[in-house]
Amino acid sequence: MMMKSNNALSCLILFLLIPGALLAQYGTQKKADALFNKFAFIEAAETYKELIENDYNRDYATRKLADCYFLLRDPEKAATYYARVVEQEGTPPEYYYNYALVLRALGRHDEAMTWAKTYKKMGGEGRLYRDLKRDETSENLFENGVKYEINPVSFNSSYSDFGAYEFKGELYFVSSRPHTNQSEKVYKWNEQPFLDIFKRDARGIATPLKEGINSKYHEGPLAITPDGKYMYFSRNNYKDNKIGKDDKGVNHLKIYRAEWVEDSWKRITDLSINGKDYSVSHPALSADGKTLYFASDMPGGIGKSDLYKAEIRADGSFGEIKNLGDKVNTSEDELFPFINGENKLFFSSDGHGGYGMLDIFATVTGEDGAIDQVVNLGEPVNSNMDDFSFYMSDNGFDGYFSSNRGADPFNDDIYYFEKIPPLMLRGLVKDSINHKPIANAKLSLKDKDGLEIAYLETDAHGRYEINIDREKSYRISAGHPKYQEAAEKLFDTYNLSKRATEVIVNFQLVPVRDISVLANLNTIHFDFDKYDIRPDAAKELDKIVNLLTNEYPDMVMKIEAHTDSRGSFSYNDKLSIDRANATAEYLISKGLEKERIIASRGFGEKKLTNGCADGVNCEEVQHEANRRTEFIVQRMK
Repeated sequence: MMMKSNNALSCLILFLLIPGALLAQYGTQKKADALFNKFAFIEAAETYKELIENDYNRDYATRKLADCYFLLRDPEKAATYYARVVEQEGTPPEYYYNYALVLRALGRHDEAMTWAKTYKKMGGEGRLYRDLKRDETSENLFENGVKYEINPVSFNSSYSDFGAYEFKGELYFVSSRPHTNQSEKVYKWNEQPFLDIFKRDARGIATPLKEGINSKYHEGPLAITPDGKYMYFSRNNYKDNKIGKDDKGVNHLKIYRAEWVEDSWKRITDLSINGKDYSVSHPALSADGKTLYFASDMPGGIGKSDLYKAEIRADGSFGEIKNLGDKVNTSEDELFPFINGENKLFFSSDGHGGYGMLDIFATVTGEDGAIDQVVNLGEPVNSNMDDFSFYMSDNGFDGYFSSNRGADPFNDDIYYFEKIPPLMLRGLVKDSINHKPIANAKLSLKDKDGLEIAYLETDAHGRYEINIDREKSYRISAGHPKYQEAAEKLFDTYNLSKRATEVIVNFQLVPVRDISVLANLNTIHFDFDKYDIRPDAAKELDKIVNLLTNEYPDMVMKIEAHTDSRGSFSYNDKLSIDRANATAEYLISKGLEKERIIASRGFGEKKLTNGCADGVNCEEVQHEANRRTEFIVQRMK
């Protein structure tokens, strides 16, 4: 009886304890969700783990835990939990998409495509599926031959550093590194201090801006107008020591403008493009400073965050806000716009096909100036982690970008890049006598072992070009039927400047000493027993006049005329002389100087071109071949 009573009491106590235990777990879930909604993903992740360990709403907690690591840009941990999520019943389609993204970020492309197809099968958006599939074929990668060398900058810290921006020799950047007069508040997202804007001086010392730009909340990145009069910078909705929030208590980002007055940034103003209920951030300026580009999740956009632009009027007000359209914006995030000196837009996105997470893209414009497509900058600028905040110097060759590809995915670093442009072999092939370009010259490009790489031909201006590799040895030769073949030239592309864009190899070809070849002559024939110039012969002789007048004005030649074998030797000798003289007279009548013809000789039947000698039975066409005039080059300067 006593044992039964004890068992009953234990059951009663357990029954009474269950509601309290459930209530405690429900409180833990509320805490985890509140942390998640406040973007405190590190704390939220630990709290969701507690729920999983206690088997409370395990499926839900696993999904939210996977989302935490996805938003923290930790693909390895995210993949671990998404692998569990996709095995759940009733999994929302977006989880298949996110799982494909993180698998791609980890380089597991075959698995990524498996889950991309599952995403489509489960009703996922077709455009997102195509973006995932595009990465498989690398259709959207920047394959223009541009290469980059990258290195982390020396002024990175153990905290987040990004957003490098140069202006008139001074380097600005954004960092969460601790410094004096900094608020003790930390950002719940990554447990680091809030971001401030720093400036690095000529000595390499980085100090936070002190002109009222930095606050106890986030600042940066920034952009400065070409005249240096205004700075546009991102900041949490905070001004005059007052923080602004929307109706749900969320503090959004705004872009503020500061004016350079008496050697400091003052007169910080809010902008009309901002809103209380959405974020506006990441300012960028067109090359002329008359257009502001920015990122925003304002209502009416295409995706989570879109890129926009607005005209800056002369009085500082703004024109209509324009969405950059679906060639740039996707259903995901487009962030960190930058406009280089050629007004080309660069930006970061996780909605276009790429290497994983945020990638950096460039825009390609059509003949009308409108954005036609976007292209991925490729490796090593992009990685399987977040790559963003691209900046290019005015010289177009170097700049900075930021990435969390290091050992700690919570910390961003700044990288310096130097663009290694495609290397073009170019050259001009010209005549060594008149120095005119030679069209349709044939060139053979070979490697150092003599294996032909490419077969080229010059254009109408005698020029040729082809892309070649750096750090290699080559040999190239040029030729043309009217010229003696040039000697093979050797060259290499070692030790070239990283900014070199071309190697020049020119040729001068020596013309052959053959007027028939140089003038594209057909054989000049005469009728039987005559020496007058036939119409067909006149056309050929006109070519000679042009050649000696316009192509080789210093050429001197002699004329040799011939007959067939019919008739006596003496008669044919005289006939051939008459033919030579008639030819010379025609050329002179067409404007050729008499001095250009040093001799007009007749050889009669002494130099037959075939076997049709006296007593040999030949067809008329064979005899005609012997009735000819030849032109011999005597001198070419």
